[in-house]
Amino acid sequence: MSHISANDLKTKGISAIEFALSTAPEAIVSVRGKDKFVVMDMAQYHYLRECELDAALAQTRADLAAGRAVQESPEAHLARLAAM
Repeated sequence: MSHISANDLKTKGISAIEFALSTAPEAIVSVRGKDKFVVMDMAQYHYLRECELDAALAQTRADLAAGRAVQESPEAHLARLAAM
C-alpha cells in the first residue's frame, strides 16, 4: 500500500494522490507520522462496497437457513418491538 504525507498532500495536491494510486489500489495519508486516512479511486470504492453487500447477503441467507428470522406483519413487528 502506498503512503502520502499530509505535507505532500498540501504541496502537491491531487497529483500526490494520483501518483500514489498509480502503484496501489489504496493509499494511506499520514498526519504527523500517524496513519490517518485512506484514499482510493472510485472503482476500488465501488468494488469494496459490492463486497460488503455480498457479505451482508451471505449473512442474511445464513440467518434464514438457520431459522434466525421472523416473518410478521408491520403491526406485529411494531408490537414486538414495543414489548422489548
